[in-house]
Amino acid sequence: MVGVCQWLELLIVCILFEVIMKNIPAGKDLPNQMNVIIEISSNSSPVKYEVCKESGLLEVDRFLTSAMHYPCDYGYVPNTLCDDGDPVDVCVIAPFPIIPGAMVACRPIGVLTMEDEKGGDDKLLAVPVPSVAPDYAHIQDLKDIPQLTLDRIGHFFAHYKDLEANKWAKVKDWHGRDHAKTILLESVKAHQSE
Repeated sequence: MVGVCQWLELLIVCILFEVIMKNIPAGKDLPNQMNVIIEISSNSSPVKYEVCKESGLLEVDRFLTSAMHYPCDYGYVPNTLCDDGDPVDVCVIAPFPIIPGAMVACRPIGVLTMEDEKGGDDKLLAVPVPSVAPDYAHIQDLKDIPQLTLDRIGHFFAHYKDLEANKWAKVKDWHGRDHAKTILLESVKAHQSE
């Protein structure tokens, strides 16, 4: 009986996840504002989490073998789809770490173009909207972020897979807000046509 109950609980969680995820819009005012579901808090332990597509639970994807931690909050925009088959990735610069599973309304300010062993793997860069983080209201584009912060984020993504077998990452370049908005709109369109 315990097995049946656990199976039913998992089924209910899966159904709820499907309903919830389908009902969370990519954003209220695309492409100027987007919803980001946080998977990994900034400065947390070197553990790569992802939301399991089957259960909706936050699962451990892998433990990073490099001695590095995420330099910013990391998550995705729901109801988007990129070339790698996943929702669009987002790095969120926030005043404090955001707990995994939380949703935060953000503004895209740039994009780090990169590729990995699976193909293109761009990361949007965002800040919380002014109603959430008024101190960040002045940040509109990459030029408003200290170069050292951009360098840390780029360095992390260039090296976080270095010690993992059969994995690699190559950082290409930073692009501004307009490029980020284009990627966001394309990923929403790709999800809708799926």
